[in-house]
Amino acid sequence: PDVNATLGYAQDYFLSRGSDTDRMCDGPRGVWIRNKRYDSPHTHGTGCTLSSAIASALALGHLSRETGHGTGAMRAIQAMDACCLAKAYVTAGIGQGVQLGKGSGPVAHTKFPSTHEHYPTIAFNPTHANPPAFLPMISSQAASVSSSSTKKIILGKILPIVSTTEWITKLCETKGITDVQLRIKDPQITSNTTAVTQLIAESSTICSRNNVRLWINDYWKEALSLPVNNKPFGIHLGQEDLTKCIDCGGIAKLREAQLALGISTHSFGELSVASALRPSYISLGPIYDTTSKDVNFEAQTVDTVRKWRELVGDDVPLVGIGGINDAERVKEVRNAGVDCVAVIGAVTKVEDLDTAVDCLIKAMN
Repeated sequence: PDVNATLGYAQDYFLSRGSDTDRMCDGPRGVWIRNKRYDSPHTHGTGCTLSSAIASALALGHLSRETGHGTGAMRAIQAMDACCLAKAYVTAGIGQGVQLGKGSGPVAHTKFPSTHEHYPTIAFNPTHANPPAFLPMISSQAASVSSSSTKKIILGKILPIVSTTEWITKLCETKGITDVQLRIKDPQITSNTTAVTQLIAESSTICSRNNVRLWINDYWKEALSLPVNNKPFGIHLGQEDLTKCIDCGGIAKLREAQLALGISTHSFGELSVASALRPSYISLGPIYDTTSKDVNFEAQTVDTVRKWRELVGDDVPLVGIGGINDAERVKEVRNAGVDCVAVIGAVTKVEDLDTAVDCLIKAMN
């Protein structure tokens, strides 16, 4: 290992008891929490501050669950989430520490983590520097104000999620659609690898013909098995599927194939995991209550959108998902900071698809 590769980071090892889910941020496998290291002598009290901040974050999560108040991310705070928040708090304190009297000063006491510069990531290999980024994308708004963004691919303002080639075809023929996601739900297909591969191949052909980018939810192995000229543009992974992908070396394979990667997040710990991989976009959900998918998290509300916009770097588009079923909600989440909205019923349950898509895109302006 290259020891010098990690000299710029402050890393802490996290290990906890097992849980009912299998995510990188659940703790039983052990992970390294990594921050940018500040070259500052003003570090008195960091240990006490860290432990107090962990306890405070755990208390916030417990209170949110007990009272039924607070956002989905606040109610989801467990040990790993608390450690990520506490590490961000201490890092900000070290960065803003000043000398008081003689000698080194204490760590400063700031506020709830509010910037990606201080927020930690998960180091999958503590002896290596951060991994290379996946295919970089940029929001349409950022592209309109930055001349240096012309080399980046612009993520669409809306990302429809559908499950059939019929819907893929309809959307590809709809003005304003640049990205679509295929989420395969039919049990007769999901139980058959050949059928899954065929559906992805057919969808990819349709999208390529119409110059629309295709994202595949979960089935990355099947996507990689396709010929180079028929692969989808990108893969979207939830946290459980992401863990499986990491465990079998899939992340390196996706990078080698030069596919884009989007990652779902619902909690502070999941955000640290996603940020570490430097994906093409990060999604947050469910913003509102939704019936399209069973989720183990409460609605995030636009308050969490605002917090995620602070904690996700400006160079990574933020996608909102969950219950965004009309233009008014699109406006609400756009004003809170999302760069793209993933929608299902807002396009599949309307009488006039062209008008609906046009209204959603205008609401994102």
